[in-house]
Amino acid sequence: AIVCRTQDGMVEKVEELHWVREKHPILGWPLIRGVIVFLDSMVKGMKALTYSADLLPEDEQEEPGKIDLWIEKHFGEEKAKDIIIGTAVVLGIALSIVLFILIPTLLAGLTKGFIHSPVVRNLFEGLLRIVIFLLYLWGVAHMKDVERMFAYHGAEHKTIFCYEKGLPLTVENVRIQPRHHPRCGTSFLFVVIFVSILVSSVVFGIWPITNVWLRTLAHLILLPLVVGITYEFNRWVGRHVQDSKLAQFLTAPGLWLQNFTTNEPDDSMIECA
Repeated sequence: AIVCRTQDGMVEKVEELHWVREKHPILGWPLIRGVIVFLDSMVKGMKALTYSADLLPEDEQEEPGKIDLWIEKHFGEEKAKDIIIGTAVVLGIALSIVLFILIPTLLAGLTKGFIHSPVVRNLFEGLLRIVIFLLYLWGVAHMKDVERMFAYHGAEHKTIFCYEKGLPLTVENVRIQPRHHPRCGTSFLFVVIFVSILVSSVVFGIWPITNVWLRTLAHLILLPLVVGITYEFNRWVGRHVQDSKLAQFLTAPGLWLQNFTTNEPDDSMIECA
């Protein structure tokens, strides 16, 4: 379900949920399902943002670029949207690979003259990945439009807490809920970085790859496994965070990061969420 606030009031778009595992059961298996859910979430997220952008008043919408017009002319309006969304998802993944895999690997490669231990180099590479991720979140969180979007993100978390507690979904009940949720995508990405450090430490400990491009390729090959492990981890902590001290300890860094990616919403945002 997508809900947007427009000048004319709330607009809803509700679609029936279809699990891909219903047609292909293997895609619902542990480790595999995490990759599928991750890609599905990216596609749905881009579709939601595109849908909300289409609801802007015409005088506030950006003029379509030459490439957009060319795609629409040759493929039709609906097909063009799918192509543009697909391209945005691919570019988003490509940007993530460059920022969080290629650049740390390149920078760590510059230390091979004085860091000779594969374990130390891998830890240094992982530290660079964490620093870049934190700087990226800090920079994005200070963009005006993103600040507003992160307030809606906070409203979403509060609403989910209210729903999970079985309380009536009213503004008053939602407002008092926490805005940090253990199953948030921010926590997911943070855990991905830590799991990638652990997995690559094992792999590069057994096969010490020093070539920058081969290491980058190895990271890409390992990425589905890393995402799969992280998804299963998030499912576990999400189920046990209320009754397990270990789960609470493991979720603490991801919850802290949500100080960057969630803001306190106003009542209109809570109504929408």
